Amino acid sequence: MIRRFDLTLPFGAGVPAWPGEPLPILTRLSDMDNGDACNVTRLNFAVHYGTHLDAPIHFIRDGADVASLALDVLMGPCSVVHVPDHVAEIGPAELEALAVPPGCERLLLATRNSALWNQPNHPFFTDFIAFTPAGAQWLVERGIKLVGIDYLSVQRFADAEPTTHRVLLGAGIVAVEGLDMRGIDPGEYELVCLPLKLIGADGSPCRVVLTRNS
Repeated sequence: MIRRFDLTLPFGAGVPAWPGEPLPILTRLSDMDNGDACNVTRLNFAVHYGTHLDAPIHFIRDGADVASLALDVLMGPCSVVHVPDHVAEIGPAELEALAVPPGCERLLLATRNSALWNQPNHPFFTDFIAFTPAGAQWLVERGIKLVGIDYLSVQRFADAEPTTHRVLLGAGIVAVEGLDMRGIDPGEYELVCLPLKLIGADGSPCRVVLTRNS
């Protein structure tokens, strides 16, 4: 039996935005309740809202945009690992302790960040768990092509420079942020992570799904 797990946060439903970025706005352009023939809605949003990915061009001037990302990276075998609750940041030592399988190319991390999704409309939480620059370099050296984490950035909020992003994106690694990892067991899965095909965009909302045979 194939089981499917949706790691996508509801878009615009109680999920905070990154400080300084707007929340999504849905505007009804035509409305059947007002006598129109159909419902038509306009959506205004920042591309790094909710469950989304970062394309290299987000921090790398000549990096690939979202529309250029290869499906072979966004889909395929994926390892899920659980980070212990006492871990405050993810560096090389923490990654070594997680026993990431050899040859892993897609890696999703479940941390205590996911417990925040039990609090709808919680204010943006600045003390989330994320990667150090050295942890990002560890991922590069291990040949990771896609990495995902369960809050709104792979990088620590307090970092003065976006070094973690530059290390990952400079190596062509796709960063998936804002995952809902509640109830996801560690192990091996198949990943589908599909952004909008936005030409020139540095990020995009994604629908992220895992499947596995039970």
